[in-house]
Parts: sequence; structure tokens; C-alpha cells
Amino acid sequence: MGDNAEVFQAIEKVPGISYPVLVPNVKGLESAMKVGVKEIAVFTSASEGFSQKNTNGSIQQVINRTKDVINVAKDHSIKIRGYISCVVGCPYDGYVKPSAVAKLCETLLSLGCYEISLGDTIGVGTTNLMKDMLKAVLVVAPSDKLGIHCHDTYGQALVNVCTALESGITVVDSAVSGLGGCPYAKGASGNVATEDLVYMLQGLGVRTDVDLNSLIEVGQFISKTINKPTNSKVNSALFKNLNP
Repeated sequence: MGDNAEVFQAIEKVPGISYPVLVPNVKGLESAMKVGVKEIAVFTSASEGFSQKNTNGSIQQVINRTKDVINVAKDHSIKIRGYISCVVGCPYDGYVKPSAVAKLCETLLSLGCYEISLGDTIGVGTTNLMKDMLKAVLVVAPSDKLGIHCHDTYGQALVNVCTALESGITVVDSAVSGLGGCPYAKGASGNVATEDLVYMLQGLGVRTDVDLNSLIEVGQFISKTINKPTNSKVNSALFKNLNP
């Protein structure tokens, strides 16, 4: 996060597209504001163990820090998106109760977040776990205030996304080529691959306005740049078809 400002300034902005910046505290927010950031992301965790490891504080301590960030952001008309990590399982605490996720979601919305992204940070979620969690969260938050963020460690990301879609959620976080992971969750793979997600949505008849072939090219470029094979099955398959 130390080079957020540098990265943000280097991006060629496209009108109508959001470029949120993750900020851990007020100092980070102030740095973001200096370069004209219009939207920020704040992170919390539904498990105490992950909260301590990832943000060096208890859930309540992180909420208190987040309040300070949100208050300053609102004073400057900056949009705030909230993230909740470990919504179904934690590498330190194990199973996470749906009620804990719902409580945190309600808190973040009351503080001023326009949307909450529900993250299966270590990718342990299954359909039943996701259904139970979403059932609890939807009691305190409407589906249009929620997004889903599924890592693919156990190959369940697309299935879990479908579960969220069936619950009325229409916002899905993804990563080109399935990049990512978590330094505090050993073995956790990246977020659901954008290529795989778009391919699935197109197959379901969902309009995405995304050019899949262009997405394949972007994924290949990134993979070559970082010298890492793509984690997207769709990218691997379609790239071979496009380049026989």
C-alpha cells in the first residue's frame, strides 16, 4: 500500500470507471486525497484471529480506526466501500458464524459505506456455507448494498458466485488471471479469475459489456510480465484456440 499514490497517478483513467484505493488509516487516506482519489476501500475481518494478524488489532479496534477514516472521507465527499474478510472461514479461528458477519456488515453500512464486499478470503466456502452466511447478512442489508469476493483455493469460487447471484447480489469482485492471495493465509490462492467469471456469466445470458478476447490478451500480458502462469482455465483454453 505504500506506493498507492504512485500507482494511482500512473493509471490512465477512463470516464465512468471507479478507481478505489485501499486505505488502512487516516494517514493513508490523506495520502490518497493528495492525488485526487474519489473512492476508498476499508478492510475489516469477521474473525478475531485474522483481524489481529492482518491489521494488528481486534475487530473493535479496527472498527474504531475505520470510523476515523470514514468520517474524514465523508467530510471530503469521498465514496467508501467496505470489505469484510473471512466471511465463512478463518485460517486461525476456523468456522466463522454468519451472525458475526451480519453484525459487522450492519456496522459498516451504518458508518457510511455505500456497499459491502463479503470476502471468502481463504477460499474455503462451499454452497451451504455461503447460503447460511448470506441468509444472515440479507436480514440486515439489502442485496443491492452487497458484493461478493471469492478466492478459488479449493476450486469453489464460481459455484459460490452463483450462490450469491441466486441470492440477488449482482456485484462480483474478480482478478485478471486469478491473481492474488493472502500473506496471512497460507496456501490461499487468488480471487476468482475475471476471464472465468465473464465466460460463465455470458453462458448464463448475463450482459457484462466485457470483450472476453481482449480480457484474454490482458491476462496473458500480466502473466508474462510477472512470469507466472495464468490461474484462469478460460484464459488457458481460449488463448490456445486464438493462437493455434
